[in-house]
Amino acid sequence: MTTPLAGTSQVSTLGDMAVNESVGTPTSVSDLGLLILRLGVGAAVLQAGLIKAFDFGTTVGFMDSGGWQLPAFAALMVTVAEAAGAIGVVLGVLTPLAACAIAGAMVCAWAVNVSTDAFWAQPFNVPFLLFVGAATLLFTGAGAYSVDARMFGRPRWSPRLAIGLLVLAFAAAILTWLLLNGTNPLHFSSPA
Repeated sequence: MTTPLAGTSQVSTLGDMAVNESVGTPTSVSDLGLLILRLGVGAAVLQAGLIKAFDFGTTVGFMDSGGWQLPAFAALMVTVAEAAGAIGVVLGVLTPLAACAIAGAMVCAWAVNVSTDAFWAQPFNVPFLLFVGAATLLFTGAGAYSVDARMFGRPRWSPRLAIGLLVLAFAAAILTWLLLNGTNPLHFSSPA
């Protein structure tokens, strides 16, 4: 199978139907959708990161009261991941790395939320939805309205990179949770 040049069309068949696929040409509608997704996910995560940064003592206290080892270090990790990741996603600069940072932070935030109750009590909360948005950006890229596209000529990145960074986000979140919290966040009944 040959890959057509960017900006060309390829006609393939699906059963008896011909399907015209535009290859390499971003549509303004989908790129606008990616911009909206980046702004929404980035703004929500940036707010969380800035709240933690501007009231860092409370963030450290929250981590300490939650049983985290090295609470200042844990608070610093989540604050930097959220703030830097959000800025990267909003601007669309090094979007895969920024989205990876957000995804890892949101997996940990999700675990914090579900660890206090039975797992099925609220599995689809805000951190879960922000994780889904960040993971989506790993695979779609930032789109044409981004620094990645304008400066680096890369509105989208390799699928291998996306999969690798998604695995990295999960690994970082799980290792952070195990090493710094030391508990299992998933319960099938309310913890005592």
